[in-house]
Amino acid sequence: MTDASAPARNRAVAVLLSPFAQVIAAIGLGIAVGNLWPDGAHHLKLIGDAFLNAIKAVISPLVFCVVVLGIAKAGDIKTVGRIGVKALIWFEVVSTVALLVGLAAGNLLEPGQGFAGGHPKLDAAAVDQKTAGAQLPGFTGFLLNLVPTSAVGAFANNQLLQVLLLAVLCGTAIGHLGHTRTPLVLQLVDQAGQVIFRVVGYVMKLAPLAAFGSAAYLIGQYGMSALSSYGALIACCYGAALLFVVGLAVLLKVFTGLSLWRFLLYTRSEFSLAVATASSEVVLPRMMQKLRDAGAGEAPTGLVLPTGYSFNLDGASIYLSVATLFMAQALDVHLSLGQQVTIVLMLMLTSKGMAGVPGSAFLALSATAAAVHAFPAGAVALLLAADRLMDTMRVVTNLLGNCVATFVVARWEGLLDIGRAKAALAGEPVSTERGARDTTTDHPERSAPVPVAALD
Repeated sequence: MTDASAPARNRAVAVLLSPFAQVIAAIGLGIAVGNLWPDGAHHLKLIGDAFLNAIKAVISPLVFCVVVLGIAKAGDIKTVGRIGVKALIWFEVVSTVALLVGLAAGNLLEPGQGFAGGHPKLDAAAVDQKTAGAQLPGFTGFLLNLVPTSAVGAFANNQLLQVLLLAVLCGTAIGHLGHTRTPLVLQLVDQAGQVIFRVVGYVMKLAPLAAFGSAAYLIGQYGMSALSSYGALIACCYGAALLFVVGLAVLLKVFTGLSLWRFLLYTRSEFSLAVATASSEVVLPRMMQKLRDAGAGEAPTGLVLPTGYSFNLDGASIYLSVATLFMAQALDVHLSLGQQVTIVLMLMLTSKGMAGVPGSAFLALSATAAAVHAFPAGAVALLLAADRLMDTMRVVTNLLGNCVATFVVARWEGLLDIGRAKAALAGEPVSTERGARDTTTDHPERSAPVPVAALD
């Protein structure tokens, strides 16, 4: 009897010791410390910041290696171009839908109605302090910023879009020269990618510590008092995000036949860490690996997922549209249909240049307020206390939207291995043969994913 119960006991121990369980336990401990020791919890933020910096240090070289390998192995620049165009089309359509969902939720629930007794105080100086004098680049500035002035600078400043451009150029050049003329270059990039993934694995061992420090800081700094003041806004944003995620689940099922719920279980460690640290960047390397393991291929994963971090901010889009209506309602300003259409058009542009800009949401909202001429730009100050409470919604929705986009574009391009994806999402070990249909991978022995239990 003892022998029969051993496998079940081993599985239970494995679950308790898994990174997911460790992160959840660390979050709970962080919340308790933040409540009991709010003053001291402020100093714990450095743990989460140090972890995030360590991950950011390897993101750019990792993206470079993955994209170069994917393009070089695809051997066809037209394939790369099609993937990019299809990704941008998907991003624009889905992010616009996210804006409209937020606008509909804001009109229906009216989260700003009666806020602060109808006489809220505006503090424009606080907004300037939050944004540190930064400005959104504008459309031409955004396009110009895509081109690096220095290859080293693109990596040093962690400019993902610039790194992507360099990777596309290098991968295309290697593809044109042919594998027989550049075997050492391909081998070097391949081995560098393996080393970086191993480094990521080392850093991820510290994920529970980062989750603990970030959760303790959040509770210690903000407490729970803001929940009561901004309850309607929080409910509206999270409700709109939930509706949007349901829509993503339907789209994923229709286009690929995959289950979003199973994908969430497959990536539960990554999502729990992203929530704890309020950053989707921290899980980008692991998410790229899991998407590749799930049959999405190197080229779609390397191109679509990092690009989505700048072009497909679905959670931020929902927040921006709801927040704009919240400000108007708090100031008892009625926005006409024409003004709301202007809001959507403005946010379609401003939301694309938000990535990497300090306080970008406040800058986008200020620009929108100035465009509709209905209420002062200083109304953005009403959102200062609530902004951090929206991070979970934005991070989860942004990340889910980009993962779904990667699967859909891979399927659209005929590069998604459905059998392998379903097996990986079901937690089954995937054999080398099942990954053979992944046309972007020349090394099936490396592309075969490990069991989910090993990753978690």
